[in-house]
Amino acid sequence: MLDANLKTQLQAYLEKIVQPIEIVASLDGSDKSRELQELLQEIVVLSNKITLIERTDDDERKPSFVIKRPDAHAGIQFAAIPMGHEFTSLVLALLQTGGHPLKIEESVAEQIRNLDGDYVFETYMSLSCHNCPEVVQALNVMALLNPRIRAVTIDGGLFQDEVKQRDIMAVPTTFLNGEPFESGRVSIEQILAKIDKGGDTRKAAELSKKDPFDVLIVGGGPAGAAAAIYAARKGIRTGVVAERFGGQVLDTLSIENFVSVQETDGPKFAVALEQHVRAYDVDIMNVQQAAELVPGKTIEIKLKNGASLKSKTVILATGARWRTIDVPGEAEYRNHGVAYCPHCDGPLFKGKRVAVIGGGNSGVEAAIDLAGIVGHVTLFEFAPELRADAVLQKKLYSLANVTVITSAQTTEITGDGKRVNGIVYTDRKSEETKTVELEGVFIQIGLVPNTEWLKGTVALSRHGEIEVDAHGRTSVPGVFAAGDVTTVPYKQIVIAVGEGAKASLSAFDHLIRSSVDDDIVATKSGETIPA
Repeated sequence: MLDANLKTQLQAYLEKIVQPIEIVASLDGSDKSRELQELLQEIVVLSNKITLIERTDDDERKPSFVIKRPDAHAGIQFAAIPMGHEFTSLVLALLQTGGHPLKIEESVAEQIRNLDGDYVFETYMSLSCHNCPEVVQALNVMALLNPRIRAVTIDGGLFQDEVKQRDIMAVPTTFLNGEPFESGRVSIEQILAKIDKGGDTRKAAELSKKDPFDVLIVGGGPAGAAAAIYAARKGIRTGVVAERFGGQVLDTLSIENFVSVQETDGPKFAVALEQHVRAYDVDIMNVQQAAELVPGKTIEIKLKNGASLKSKTVILATGARWRTIDVPGEAEYRNHGVAYCPHCDGPLFKGKRVAVIGGGNSGVEAAIDLAGIVGHVTLFEFAPELRADAVLQKKLYSLANVTVITSAQTTEITGDGKRVNGIVYTDRKSEETKTVELEGVFIQIGLVPNTEWLKGTVALSRHGEIEVDAHGRTSVPGVFAAGDVTTVPYKQIVIAVGEGAKASLSAFDHLIRSSVDDDIVATKSGETIPA
């Protein structure tokens, strides 16, 4: 299962285990059980602090295994052979169970320890999903900190009967105590916000007590991170309030065009962004949604939870989100056949018929990737021709199980009440209405800026983007903007980073000039202006 190089690396990591741990495997005679058994045996020989116990007489899912300390509760379970993106989750579970320090803020850890009640989380994932590990790792940490929490990670491809029974058509999908809890990527703070009902009120009161910032950045993507770094390096009081640090980068699989980084993926890039920001004195307020901007000499940002933050300057870097097609059936069948991440959810449609809506690079890349998994892909493009790069189109048209339909306006996504069963579109040339039977729809039609909360406050373009000048200034004095949320063309990570740095430098310049202006007002009586 593990090659020599990976074994060497893993052995070095496992040397950090300081307490004995047990792996209790539930196996039967299946090929997958033998595959899991082989993996676990290879791991055990790499550390004298790990013991493998094999069982066939229990009622657990098979194959599966529990990672626990001797005589401790079985809080972490994998009903999976955790390779692919989940191999990191396995390694972390081993290290953390074995006493390696948890990388979590103490206030968050204390909140987890104080949770009242019994919680059994079941998370369905796929090994190709780059969004799943964050959910898996967050719940595993919670299970380690609180003995009344159990976290079970289930490979949907391995337990397809359960997937069908529970109508799971997107990953990660999490159940709590047998009931649907969450679908999609969520952080440990977001999980806590849902189950700790009093946590929101306590957090709002805590945030409202903060002193005013010199620069407050709203948004934690590449633009926001760059702005925070450049502000902090000036030695001024800097804060970042973000709905999720990393932003849409977290949903990006492959990044191959960020200068000096030949190849990485979105989640890794987002971790690097946050680590870089945390290297400075920056107050990061994560899992907080801005609700209102109140202009003034001291600018106020009101949050959705009722908290209020104040700052001398503000940088808006709230980014963008996937654009929806807004047709009947899209919202009703989201995560029940309607999806936006082919890398995450594609494996759930193995052998089935799916559609991709969108003929740009994202849409064509999605169709190419899905063609290797599903039975058939139909790509719909509104325009008369695809807009993707020529090299991608050439690859797409070479695939036998792909059909391309251009001049197609999607008018409805149909279903049987539980899941998608078709798509209705209008042929824009003949004006004929047609239907294609299928089981999944992947929507890839671009982005929409996150500016609804700013309407009536700062000037927006007709597309909803924040209008900025060459310095990143908005129509409101002291308020700047950067990244995908602005009118700056070409929505690229490298451009967002540069725009974030520029907005931060402009904000600092504004602070300096405002300070000088205040001094001038204060010394109009003829006193000497301080140097």
